[in-house]
Amino acid sequence: MSTKESTEHVRPRPIEDVLAGQPRAFSVSPGELAAAVASGRRMIVLDDDPTGTQTVSGLPVLTRWSVDDLRWALTQRAPAVFVLVNTRGMPAAAAAARDREVVRASLEAAALEGVEVVFASRGDSTLRGHFPLEADAIAEALNRQVDAVVLAPAYIDAGRVTVNGEHWLRTAEGMLPVGESEFARDATFGYRASALPAWVEEKSGGAIPRREVPVITLGELRSGDLPALVSRLTSLGAGRPVAVDAACDDDLRMLTLALIEAERLGKTFVYRVGPSFVRSRSGQAAVPPIDDARLRSLTDSATAHGLVVVGSHVAQTTRQLERLRAGRSMALIELENDRLLNPDGVGAYVAEVVERVVDLLASEEVVLSTSRVLVTAGSGEANLALSRTISAGVVRVVRGVTARVRPAFVVAKGGITSSDVATDGLGIVRAHVLGTLLPGIVSLWVAAEGRSAGLPYVVFAGNVGGDEALAEVVDRLRKE
Repeated sequence: MSTKESTEHVRPRPIEDVLAGQPRAFSVSPGELAAAVASGRRMIVLDDDPTGTQTVSGLPVLTRWSVDDLRWALTQRAPAVFVLVNTRGMPAAAAAARDREVVRASLEAAALEGVEVVFASRGDSTLRGHFPLEADAIAEALNRQVDAVVLAPAYIDAGRVTVNGEHWLRTAEGMLPVGESEFARDATFGYRASALPAWVEEKSGGAIPRREVPVITLGELRSGDLPALVSRLTSLGAGRPVAVDAACDDDLRMLTLALIEAERLGKTFVYRVGPSFVRSRSGQAAVPPIDDARLRSLTDSATAHGLVVVGSHVAQTTRQLERLRAGRSMALIELENDRLLNPDGVGAYVAEVVERVVDLLASEEVVLSTSRVLVTAGSGEANLALSRTISAGVVRVVRGVTARVRPAFVVAKGGITSSDVATDGLGIVRAHVLGTLLPGIVSLWVAAEGRSAGLPYVVFAGNVGGDEALAEVVDRLRKE
């Protein structure tokens, strides 16, 4: 396994080269997976932004975590519950406190409903976020010994895979070690390592040496020897991370079978995972996107057009926004950072923008975008504070618009953006994930109650999809 932390001018490689010499995946039948999940603990997913729902369907989502809300979610009889904690947009101490609060409320709700639960911290498949902080916070709130933190960031649909402990992502030119990607240069959560054991050492400030992070390899997952895999998991202890390879859904299904059996034998794990593990641990397979007839049934009764909110600043999103604008009749309003960051004038500016958006929605789709010029402040915490201030301005616009008119749909692009628009802009507390609009990468929610009940809400991560992906989603939703 490579433990190098950075290589200058690394060239992307074909996926065939990355997987050279690996055994063929061991097939796990849908029936076997579903039966195992049904026999195991219910999974509570603490989602650090809303985009973790992009691979699943038919699951409840909460943006609030009172015991009553969690009991409602557990009574839906789904194998997993998503709780939108939005911790990626928070300072470290606040993120840990929120995770502990959710875990304690979840344990109380589970006890009242008579169910056993296991906790997943759903993080970014490109390794941005609070780690190991969030896994540690969950473990602390459990009040019992955690045997291991299962680190499985793979996101198969988006081409993020782990092989021999090294994490890769798909680009237009080929597979690139994640530490060489634009995401590794993130202003808040940047890093250099691509090998997961080295990444754990880096993110823990050396507290967890790479030599103490074992890797469950593709060879183990693809051997078909489930008892050996269970034995490997039951041998883990002390709550340290274990990195897991995955290059296809069957790898994660095999892992799921072994985890459930190890938990049945008394082991306790915390999962720190990407979206694909969530699908496997929910007993689901990849499903086709929601069809056009279903979409029409959700949007045809609306009198206004759709609202698209773009907040992510990664280059991928900016390219998608440019393609959306090309050749389509729709209004673009780019918010001005200086005016959003001016506490004395932001109220008047928001009111001005709300008026413009309401007027335009009567005749065409509206794209509301943050400035493509990224404002930074030097430190990670300061950058988060700036992002939250700008996002708060965006949300005030969305809240003002939807108080006066009901759009046919709302699309939110970017993790922090989609969280804040859902909770503060649209007032969503309880919702259901209906499915995807693009296979495995774009999620469609419908609020279960409140002022946005029935409104189609699209959650679209900033770091997924090809250049045409945002245009494809909007084209599927927009009025003829």
